[in-house]
Amino acid sequence: MMQRTPVLSREPVRAALAGAIAMAVAMGLGRFFYTPVLPGMMAGLGLNAADAGIIAAANFAGYLLGAVLAAYGWAAGLERRIALGALASTVVLLVAMGLLSGVAALSVVRFLAGLASAFAMIFTSGIVLSIGLRHGDPRVQMAHFSGVGCGIAVSALLVYLLSLAGPFAIPTWRIDWLAGALLGAAGLAAVVRLLPRPEGHTGGRREPAIVWTRPLVALTLSYGLFGIGYVVTATFIVAIAREGAQSPLLECLTWLVTGASAAISVIAWKPMERRYGVATAYLAALLVEVVGVAVTVTLPFPASALIGGVLLGLTFIVITAYGLQLGRVLASESPRQVLALMTAAFGVGQILGPLGAGFLAARTGSYVLPSLAAAAILLLAAVTFVIGGALSIKSR
Repeated sequence: MMQRTPVLSREPVRAALAGAIAMAVAMGLGRFFYTPVLPGMMAGLGLNAADAGIIAAANFAGYLLGAVLAAYGWAAGLERRIALGALASTVVLLVAMGLLSGVAALSVVRFLAGLASAFAMIFTSGIVLSIGLRHGDPRVQMAHFSGVGCGIAVSALLVYLLSLAGPFAIPTWRIDWLAGALLGAAGLAAVVRLLPRPEGHTGGRREPAIVWTRPLVALTLSYGLFGIGYVVTATFIVAIAREGAQSPLLECLTWLVTGASAAISVIAWKPMERRYGVATAYLAALLVEVVGVAVTVTLPFPASALIGGVLLGLTFIVITAYGLQLGRVLASESPRQVLALMTAAFGVGQILGPLGAGFLAARTGSYVLPSLAAAAILLLAAVTFVIGGALSIKSR
């Protein structure tokens, strides 16, 4: 007994650290590192907004495929191995982004990176969140999802510091990707040591099919619309900052405040969650994000970029976390399936968002129309959530 107690007490801490670092690598670097590096890539490769949107959409298409594949039972018992393999693939693909050129080649790499990100997020979350629930410790989930914001903030500083250290023998944006890969490799090594193994009794057991109730359908549709609305700003906010101010410092600060706000967002929304419930907090975060997306193109610089970045950071992680938490409540017997299928709906939205925004921006010459359209879609996500009866969901 004396030997087992410390092991049990350390498990949530190890899971929380592993989850935070894994999300920083898979999402902060594997998914969102594209955003701060994008302006340099566009200038260096002569890409326009439509090209950038195609490359971004390829990443989200890979993310969608990964989410769909993860919904099936083939991975039962292999969750940890797949999660670590996905993180290792993320590091390799970060290197590839720094070596290749051309829309087609970069799109293929970003597609594979999206696939790896989905596997890493879904299978790592399955392990980490289950440990948090088993120990009754909500701090595990908070730390896990804060990793995304930490990864974003670190990536912003990395890109800015490298811009000051140049010029290099090769374009700075290529150095950015290679440096991101080194950072990702360090994170992978930490996750290998920290990530606990899933409970033995869950291995090999297939989940039953999901029962699609009206609130679950409404939640899933709302979550998919959120994917369209948030991703326009999440993809182009640094490019918007460059377009309006031509300041590397503002670009860094924009992405830095986005990441820092995302890192504390789950904690910041906790009082509302405790008082009004997860469903109300999900709805409120959607409405705040409507404002955040709109101000990026309606306020003057630098307020538009900085306020928009803060509001985006304060909302997109909690909407993701609360949406998946509500899904697990509505499909408690099939937690991995609902996580994967909701992520798939989210992935469809993310494909449509940057494609549409990129072409609109290229046609109109600015990001104003795509950003306002994204804000309207986020408002529709909130309305869908309420009309479908999802606001009445009682989270455990």
